[in-house]
Amino acid sequence: MSVDERMVHDIVQKVMANMQISGSVSGMHGVFKDMNDAINASIEAQKKVCTMTLDQREQIISLIRKKTHENAEILANMGVNETGMGNVGDKILKHHLTADKVPGTEDISTIAWSGDRGLTLVEMGPFGVIGAITPATNPSETVICNCIGMLAGGNTVVFNPHPNAKKTTIYTINMINEASIEAGGPDNIAVTVEAPTLDTSAIMMKHPSIHLLVATGGPGVVTAVLSSGKRAIGAGAGNPPVLVDETADIRKAAQDIVNGCTFDNNLPCIAEKEIVAVDSVADELMNYMISENGCYLASKEIQDKLVQTVFTPKGALNRKCVGRSAQTLLAMVGVNVGPEIRCIVFEGQKEHPLIAEELMMPILGMVRVKSFEEGVETAVWLEHGNRHSAHIHSKNVDHITTYARALDTAILVKNGPSYAALGFGGEGYCTFTIASRTGEGLTAAHSFTKSRRCTMSDSLCIR
Repeated sequence: MSVDERMVHDIVQKVMANMQISGSVSGMHGVFKDMNDAINASIEAQKKVCTMTLDQREQIISLIRKKTHENAEILANMGVNETGMGNVGDKILKHHLTADKVPGTEDISTIAWSGDRGLTLVEMGPFGVIGAITPATNPSETVICNCIGMLAGGNTVVFNPHPNAKKTTIYTINMINEASIEAGGPDNIAVTVEAPTLDTSAIMMKHPSIHLLVATGGPGVVTAVLSSGKRAIGAGAGNPPVLVDETADIRKAAQDIVNGCTFDNNLPCIAEKEIVAVDSVADELMNYMISENGCYLASKEIQDKLVQTVFTPKGALNRKCVGRSAQTLLAMVGVNVGPEIRCIVFEGQKEHPLIAEELMMPILGMVRVKSFEEGVETAVWLEHGNRHSAHIHSKNVDHITTYARALDTAILVKNGPSYAALGFGGEGYCTFTIASRTGEGLTAAHSFTKSRRCTMSDSLCIR
């Protein structure tokens, strides 16, 4: 039975009220005051997890999926209430997507060779205890996604979440451990601390019992784990461009681009952040975005005010603007519009700060180019070498191929909204940890395992 809006609101307010500003939560599974205590509990839990069969792990994962579906509205409301970012409706969809399409133990496989000299197996074994840093943009979704994959591989995980999302994270970790206990598994398969800080993160990264680190967030946290001296998976920044050439279905392209850009107020790292349009179709594309897709055309004056608002005097992003709706952002610069306005659009040069910088806001600048070739060069420049995500609308196979090779990104979406890459309206599995910088791409259970070769010489080949 679905939970109505009033009930969800009351539940969220009750949960948030029980979580004091200090982050102190009584009776929560997997939550500790001290990071070393959290790590030690995770070590003990992993001793039990690694002896469990894949079927036993899958039973826990199945309950995590069930509880994620049941708590989707609560988690979405908590995330928006605590961080101020994104919107509840899209976050609900993201939780259901996580529950349905993040791979579990089916992603764990074995390779075998048999011949005259015997049998050799290569199996996917656990790292043990994994240390994970998670963002405020997708706090519960990332935790659930990571837990499913890491548990499937036989690991437990210690989280150091973004401090601005600690309450949502704590609720999520408690839910995950409740699922494990109900399925006959151990407590503390996922742990965290009540008050995550840079110091608790440093303790986690330096602990000798943690051999794999996974960071999902901005370039700072990714650089930190890559500098740790340990094996690290870094899912960092992107500034995904979308190229529209003269062969595209322009009306559909406009709809897909706006839908992708505005999903959860542009928080997903894969979302369209700027448009590169060939001159012959640029006006038509802009017209469809404005007339049919709820876009507001920002004048030069409004663009200047937005620059002053969304950036701090030092040039950093104003965190009060990240993940806010177009209606809210426009209100900040003195423009009142209705909720039908979903996106702010304008045309500018590629160097324009609202185009060149990754904003994570529904602001979409368009760069006009003379040709497809110039468009590719421009898109490569705008992506800044992150090799994260890129998108294209074209019916020319050669153009798509050229673009894909030039951008060399972990994700490329062709003729669809960006979120199709996560299995929402597209094929494939879902993840919220996309490691372009370290090369794993869309992570899943196999990403959190290590290869182990076992050889039986001159035996067990029964041909």
